[in-house]
Amino acid sequence: MKRNLVLATVAAAALIGGGTVAAYAGSGDDGASPRQSDVRVAGDRDDTQKDDDDGDRRDSRDDDRGGRDDDRGGRDDDRDDRDEARSQAGRTGVTAADAIAAALERTPGTAVSAELDDDGSRVWEVTVVEGDGTEHDVRVSAGDGKVLSDRRDDDDDREGRADLAALKGASVDAREAAEAAASKGVVVEIDLDDDGPAVWKAETTKGEWNVGLKSGAVTPHHDDDRDDLDDD
Repeated sequence: MKRNLVLATVAAAALIGGGTVAAYAGSGDDGASPRQSDVRVAGDRDDTQKDDDDGDRRDSRDDDRGGRDDDRGGRDDDRDDRDEARSQAGRTGVTAADAIAAALERTPGTAVSAELDDDGSRVWEVTVVEGDGTEHDVRVSAGDGKVLSDRRDDDDDREGRADLAALKGASVDAREAAEAAASKGVVVEIDLDDDGPAVWKAETTKGEWNVGLKSGAVTPHHDDDRDDLDDD
């Protein structure tokens, strides 16, 4: 009876105060060694769960911070590439429009892009699409305008066909778009951007620009807010 009374008293104290309480109970009358009993209550479980939740939240914040650092590093790399290409642009005697004209003279078709290499080679890479969608990667010297190589891409013609479809009805070709964008700085890249209403996207030493396929109008390029340059 006394042992039960002691245990009940200890349990009640634990419930009121929270935590773990060690209770000793013995027979009292028969002289037996006291026995230790742990009374664990909800307070301990709550504290343990709280520690686990805090740890999970810290891990999640660390992961998010790491992801942001990776994104920032990627943007810095892209900016460095653009800066390098722009620094080379001032040392070339051949413009984007000149390179496109040379590539088309070598490989008849439709030019869909021209880009000045940013690896110091002083070479324009021009993509020309034949009527059946076959793509050619034509390399043109940025120093004298000579065609250095013409590699036919036989892997897949679907992208080439898609580019031709996007340009159907266009009044402004890649060479003309490059000439128009030159009013906004030295052009280092011209490319068909068909992610939405198709436009020519030009990168110059002063920024990025859209050139309308029909109007030839040059406006600032915005990734998420494409202006319709070819309204009726």
